Amino acid sequence: MQTRELGRSGLSISPLILGGNVFGWTSDEATSFAVLDAFVAGGGNAIDTADGYSVWVPGHVGGESETIIGKWLQRRGRRDDVVIATKVGWEVNADNKGLKKDYILRAVEGSLKRLQTDYIDLYQSHKDDPTTSVEETLEAYAQLVQEGKVRVIGASNFTAERLSESLAASQQHGFPRYETLQNLYNLYDREDFEKNLAPLLLRENISAIPYYGLAAGFLTGKYRSAADLQKSPRGGGVGQKYLNEKGLSTLTALDAVADRQQATAAQIALAWLMQAPSVAAPIASATSVAQVTELLKATELRLTAEDVQTLEQAQPAAATGSQA
Repeated sequence: MQTRELGRSGLSISPLILGGNVFGWTSDEATSFAVLDAFVAGGGNAIDTADGYSVWVPGHVGGESETIIGKWLQRRGRRDDVVIATKVGWEVNADNKGLKKDYILRAVEGSLKRLQTDYIDLYQSHKDDPTTSVEETLEAYAQLVQEGKVRVIGASNFTAERLSESLAASQQHGFPRYETLQNLYNLYDREDFEKNLAPLLLRENISAIPYYGLAAGFLTGKYRSAADLQKSPRGGGVGQKYLNEKGLSTLTALDAVADRQQATAAQIALAWLMQAPSVAAPIASATSVAQVTELLKATELRLTAEDVQTLEQAQPAAATGSQA
């Protein structure tokens, strides 16, 4: 499988990242191990998680996903052929949140322990912390890179303004710079990313690794009516946001291209993201080996200009921005 470099980091990944948000939540340990094995066997090498996964589940405290990945790494016995990305900064609890230096230096030790590794390939600011200067956050990352605990850093849920401010601080002070941006972007959620972020990423050679590449499962096509929303724990949230005229129009376009390409809607949605100029690899999660196999096939697709036009005309350019 052809790999893609993350920004200017020298770190290369497969064009699809396996999302770890479901590990320990809708995917138990045994299933998660099988999914991870299938992903790597199929040519994938990048896995994304966070110290906050899955704190939203009653009884969970955060770190459940990292713990499962750590056990998998230990069982597997090989570390250097996979890229592990995790995050810091989400509110795990009232005392553990934000991007202040002392907290990052403390939080990374927990992630390293749960992941059972000596280093994190890509350590990301999970969301911006407006109460902390970008210089303080980057100073913490500089120390971790120097200590060999982190290889590359990335940002997530940042505005273009805050990302620009961070890049300027890195250049001024000699801190490591954010090489990736993990923000919301998919065939439905396009406007903010394409208008405000993509131009900055292309100019600065920063790689997008968007989350919700399948819009929380909506772009797989399994949610087409109110009755369909009962199919998974995520259904309620999916329905509130995506089950509308715009969403159904997007599914119609996906169906048309999927029929032409002899592929599934999910594969087409991911292939579209993979061909976006600023995107290195979208993130998608899976709760079964069959889902992994399906998602990996997206890396083999090549959408035509007609395909792209069909998909993007499902939403008027004036409302969504332009991918070009």
